[in-house]
Amino acid sequence: MTLSMTAFSRQQVDSNWGSLTWEIRSVNHRYLETSVRLPENFRSLENSIREKLRENLKRGKIECQLHFKKPDSTQSELQINKELVEKLLNVSSIIHRSTETTFQLNTIDILRWPGVIVEHKLDTNVAENEAITLFDQALEALISARKREGDALKVLLSNRIEAIKEIVSSIRGKMPEIISNQKQTLLDRLRELKAELEPIRLEQEITLLAQKADVDEELDRLDSHLQEVERVINSSNQKGRRLDFLMQELNREANTLSSKSIVIETTLSAVELKVLIEQMREQIQNVE
Repeated sequence: MTLSMTAFSRQQVDSNWGSLTWEIRSVNHRYLETSVRLPENFRSLENSIREKLRENLKRGKIECQLHFKKPDSTQSELQINKELVEKLLNVSSIIHRSTETTFQLNTIDILRWPGVIVEHKLDTNVAENEAITLFDQALEALISARKREGDALKVLLSNRIEAIKEIVSSIRGKMPEIISNQKQTLLDRLRELKAELEPIRLEQEITLLAQKADVDEELDRLDSHLQEVERVINSSNQKGRRLDFLMQELNREANTLSSKSIVIETTLSAVELKVLIEQMREQIQNVE
């Protein structure tokens, strides 16, 4: 299975005590780097969230954020500490009678008193369990998105592998004719110059020309590297770093092929190879 490191998931749940929303973003990165942002009421979940990420993901920069919103009903309906209000009113009456003043606490003064308005209390255990369940769903959705993107990347890589194979096969099939033509060109030039070389010297020049143009070794290595790329892509192991290394090896052989080219046709083929390899390398940057 090929997984992409680029994906996004969002999961939300609503209840009578509030709504929870998980957002998880994943982009490419050399290693696994996690960032977890939680509301104050859910801070205790951070270690378990990070552990779940490490168990399920191997590479990528992962940003997780949990949003918590209280329901509108708890924000609009105020709960009053009636016992505290009664105590404040009693104390106010005692002070009023003792000092014989006309000042007494009004409603606004009472509401401003610390503890009079009782904030809505969240059932921590229920909320945390709900947050963990929702995170599991968001993580599963993220992995599914990474798999879908990975499947698309696999198709793109396979197409380019086939294109490279065709170029390699084409070069291999044309090399005998290319070398034969170059040999004839050398002989024609000698005739034009009316130069005569000893048979041994002529044979040496032809052999040198053949050695310079011989790219069988490079073509064999290209085939070998392509086979390894296909094996890695179809393996179940982590593959991004291995594929990145193989792209370097493919590019090295394409450069050697270009430097040994003796005709424009093979030069253009080498350039096309490097273009395809670079396209593969860019796509592989997103493979886990």
